[in-house]
Amino acid sequence: MGDNTGTTGRPHALVLMASFIIVVAGMKAASSLLVPFFLAVFIAVLCTPPLFWLQAKGVPKVLALLLILIVILAVGLLVGAFVGTSLNGFLSSLPQYQARLSANMAPLLSWLAEKGIEIPKEGMSGIVHPENVMRLAGNLLSALSSVLANAFLILLTVVFILLEAADFPKKVQAAMKSPKKSLATINQFSRSANRYIVIKTLISVTVGLSISIWLLILGVDYPLLWGTLAFLLNYVPNIGSILVAIPAALLAFMQLGAGPALLTILGFLVVNNILGNIVEPKLMGKGLGLSTLVVFISMVFWGWVLGPVGMILSVPLTSLVKIGLESREDTRGLAIMLGSDIEK
Repeated sequence: MGDNTGTTGRPHALVLMASFIIVVAGMKAASSLLVPFFLAVFIAVLCTPPLFWLQAKGVPKVLALLLILIVILAVGLLVGAFVGTSLNGFLSSLPQYQARLSANMAPLLSWLAEKGIEIPKEGMSGIVHPENVMRLAGNLLSALSSVLANAFLILLTVVFILLEAADFPKKVQAAMKSPKKSLATINQFSRSANRYIVIKTLISVTVGLSISIWLLILGVDYPLLWGTLAFLLNYVPNIGSILVAIPAALLAFMQLGAGPALLTILGFLVVNNILGNIVEPKLMGKGLGLSTLVVFISMVFWGWVLGPVGMILSVPLTSLVKIGLESREDTRGLAIMLGSDIEK
């Protein structure tokens, strides 16, 4: 009996691991379909509160949905036009920035040589190469642009999700044997997930606008491009701000010199500290944060499974998993393990 109980746990664990590997392999193979679907779900969650608000004000469901879709299309077209133009100009200007970098590095190398630190010019240009440093920024925005090429599919999915959102509780109530408990768990998860995504998006929009305005004041090229990247990567706490600040500061150094580059870094630090470390925790509340290790692992994992866009969606996806685990008593311990702090 003892041997049987000791061995039954191992096959069960192996089955779980094998199932996990199969699911992940399937997600990676179907990433071209999953990324637009996840973006559609993300947009639909953002649109749910205004849809319900319009319906509460007496606006018919179809008309409310049409108004929301018009707003989505208008915002998407404006951002796509400006960001697409900036991205193309930025990528085409990289060789010119390389020449500016070499010119700006000469005084620094001379100063270091006076201090007895000899650094070969070729070695420095190989280490600080704008095409290598900024490749991630370009890849992220290019990948997002290619995904948004499926705008019709994404919008169609958003429409169907929003149409189903109002009737979903009724379907659960009709399908479940004990609908009260199931509906309570689903409602708790929906409220928490919706609140998280809406607040995180509002904070990210504020971060992006603040960075764009600051870089515009400094005179750094393509401020809207860097603001958009700051908005996207703000969904990845701690790591995301670094990924944006380094290429933006390097561009400021190549274009304007060391002083504006330092001011660029200072702007990122101030914006991310105020909004990310003061405002966001107050609005979110305790218990919704993820540990830095979980953030890094989720970014690597979802980036590998879904590509560059998966890096942006990594923390929202992991946070939704954490919220789902918190909604059930038997899985709350796993949610605590994913969190950044322990509630006392």
